[in-house]
Amino acid sequence: MRKKLLFVVNDPAYFVSHRFDIGIDAKKAGYEVHVASHGGCPIEIFDAGLAYHKIKMPRKSRNPFVELYSLLSLVCLFRKISPDLVHLVTIKPYLYGGIAARLTGVPGVVSAVAGLGLMFSSGDFKYRLLRFFLYPFYRLAFCHKNQKIIFQNTDDRELLIKWGVVEKDKSVMIRGSGVDLRLCPYLPEPDGVPIVSFAARLLVDKGVEVFVDASRILRERGTVVRFWLIGKADPSNANTVSGAQLKQWEADGLVELLGFRQDIPSLFAQSNIVTLPSFYGEGLPKVLVEAAACGRAVITTDHPGCRDAIESDVTGLLIPIRKALALADAVEDLIENFGKRKCLGQAGRILAEREFAIEKIVDAHMRIYEDLLCKSEAMK
Repeated sequence: MRKKLLFVVNDPAYFVSHRFDIGIDAKKAGYEVHVASHGGCPIEIFDAGLAYHKIKMPRKSRNPFVELYSLLSLVCLFRKISPDLVHLVTIKPYLYGGIAARLTGVPGVVSAVAGLGLMFSSGDFKYRLLRFFLYPFYRLAFCHKNQKIIFQNTDDRELLIKWGVVEKDKSVMIRGSGVDLRLCPYLPEPDGVPIVSFAARLLVDKGVEVFVDASRILRERGTVVRFWLIGKADPSNANTVSGAQLKQWEADGLVELLGFRQDIPSLFAQSNIVTLPSFYGEGLPKVLVEAAACGRAVITTDHPGCRDAIESDVTGLLIPIRKALALADAVEDLIENFGKRKCLGQAGRILAEREFAIEKIVDAHMRIYEDLLCKSEAMK
């Protein structure tokens, strides 16, 4: 009988962009693969022949009744499917899914901590209070007897170990969600006015305002450069920039708005520098991995997750968080020094081939699945 693997994610599009290759490889290996998420089934999941289950788990809900319903819906789904393994990705899925797995006796659990988000990166009182409230839920979600907890950076792992919710021997490091190197060819930089690209959700804590302020500083210096802002606002997030603000920045000539795009490697190939001045609770930003794979110099922050995606002064430059002047100086430095920029990009491609190739990431996950299944058989 085929083993059943169930992914639970908070957004089906996220599964397609960050976990799809793992699901496909698992299916090829003989697993019966299921995906559960909030929202409709993407065509990619349907075409791949993966079973899809729509659940009510809105990402930004804080209504306790909605949250309880999300937990109960996972309990019902787990009982219906009877998975041998559940792979729970991002905060709500690994919290509610971890608890549901214990309640329903799921034999093996993989919990993927893809960044800790604002709850841990912000010092605001409301987030400190939320951490206090959620502590017992983290303890419950991470205490399954046959479980592996995947971290993308060491800061997140150490934080949760010190917080007392994760046992060190359950933790596994896998650097990011990988990149298909075939889709990110290493091409020569284009000629013309240098282009600096930012690609992410347009949230304040992703560094959007820092990016725009750096553009303003360079314009005042007379530096000729184009700033591409790739992504869209997220109205469901209190930290989003507004549409009106975006239009004003564009009208002021500070940025060019490209909107939400799926051809990120193509856009990076047209760029000279990629930056992510984030101070968000990142895991390991995929956009920085894609930039490295495309052979582009990276400028990012000395912040958990971001600094883990590069080798400082080898594949990219690190700057302090919330420092537009530091970003402007780093951009100007790389614009004026083509040789340095090229060396960083070449080293980035080597790093991507060595650490971030999707085949290596998939293999690491498959080994975790096999280990958990072997242990669950031995425990019977």
